[in-house]
Amino acid sequence: MANSTTANTATITDSKAPSTELSGVATESALVSEKGTTTIADAVVQKIAGLAAREVSGVYALGGGAVRAFGAIRERIPGASASVGQGVSVEVGERQAAVDLQILVEYGVSIADLARAIRRNVIDAVEQMTGLEVVEVNINVSDVHIPGDDEGDDKAESGRVR
Repeated sequence: MANSTTANTATITDSKAPSTELSGVATESALVSEKGTTTIADAVVQKIAGLAAREVSGVYALGGGAVRAFGAIRERIPGASASVGQGVSVEVGERQAAVDLQILVEYGVSIADLARAIRRNVIDAVEQMTGLEVVEVNINVSDVHIPGDDEGDDKAESGRVR
């Protein structure tokens, strides 16, 4: 993912506006018209993709172990909230976007089916809300959540000292 200043926002053109040519390449998109342009920041696409991925049944959490641990600490701070974009990185161009997701899946869920559902939901949400074409959604499954793992940690801690 490129981290240059120009890669942090996307400029897209209005589909009602006529196509213009720059260096022989047509530049027609959804949010640029004769009256102005609309730019979309990487953080916007990141949040949309994160929310869309979390909507899919079978996704337990987003982010790797360290990211989830940091998010858990952040949730305990009064007034702070977990980042919607946790576990999501994006690269946004003028007309296209690419999304990388790191997920934790629930035990027993077909990972292949889950990946297809996540891709479909993320692509639909990002394209519908931003007008950007999503060229790829890469999914890294970092772990499987087994029910009872979280409760087991709490019981072990409460049983040591009373």
